[in-house]
Amino acid sequence: MKRVAVVYGGWSSEREVSVSSGTQMLRAAKAAGYDAVGIDATRDLARQIADVQPDVILNGLHGPWGEDGCVQGLFEILDIPYTHSGVTASAIAMDKRKSKAVYMQAGLDVAKDVAVTREEAARAHPIDPPYVIKPVNEGSSFGVVFVRETNNGPSQLVLSEEWKYGDNLMAEEYIPGRELTVAVLGDKPLAVTEITTLREFYDFDAKYAAGGSRHVVPADVPEPITNKALEAALKAHQALGCRGVTRSDFRFDEDKDRLVILETNTQPGMTPTSLVPEQAAYTGTTFEDLVSWMIEDASCHR
Repeated sequence: MKRVAVVYGGWSSEREVSVSSGTQMLRAAKAAGYDAVGIDATRDLARQIADVQPDVILNGLHGPWGEDGCVQGLFEILDIPYTHSGVTASAIAMDKRKSKAVYMQAGLDVAKDVAVTREEAARAHPIDPPYVIKPVNEGSSFGVVFVRETNNGPSQLVLSEEWKYGDNLMAEEYIPGRELTVAVLGDKPLAVTEITTLREFYDFDAKYAAGGSRHVVPADVPEPITNKALEAALKAHQALGCRGVTRSDFRFDEDKDRLVILETNTQPGMTPTSLVPEQAAYTGTTFEDLVSWMIEDASCHR
């Protein structure tokens, strides 16, 4: 029987989601017959893992340190097979500007953007509004600021005391339209989901709060767009060098018939409201089977 360490929690801005994902996966791994042990990650994670002595690490961490290549490097040093993407793919996918360079090389459509500091973003419009200010290395829509054409000037929020998302930002053209997402399992895109929300955009609360968003799977979009989204998600997964499970997010501008890839999540959520388990269920894969697949897919030296 494989001994599986389910690593979750940590100290990033996405700790709460990670605890939920980890708890769900730990329960599923045990139900699937694995000798599964939960680890709430601290900065002494190497010792925590050594105490458990697992055969496989099921990585349930989200956000900085957990999905940007940092903890993957630790797993590589410990020489223990782990789930999801490796060091390089994780690091590139977490960096929104670097991943967009890879997307463009693969022939995918992306929104134009410029790199800015907080001071530059607050002093003058980096690009013509409407646009979106985003931290380059955050997940789950943390620190996303909309600047509309009706704004008197650039956003000052980035200079406020409550800003905690660093100085490394980007200003990205706002793409109107519908929010689509596609999960990839190994080399297979699962389905296209449309996400709708009554909130201003698909932010953290819309993603994880009960009733925060509505998921339509399969998305009610033209068949060519469905096929294009499935193909683009797989292409992004492969171009970034990902393995295991990923989820790529898109905007579909119906007026321009334009499908734009926004980002690829290498550690997608596994909570009760998460999209990947929902798409897996749509294709006939139970959550227990999904977690088992991830465990068996785990590897090292990538």
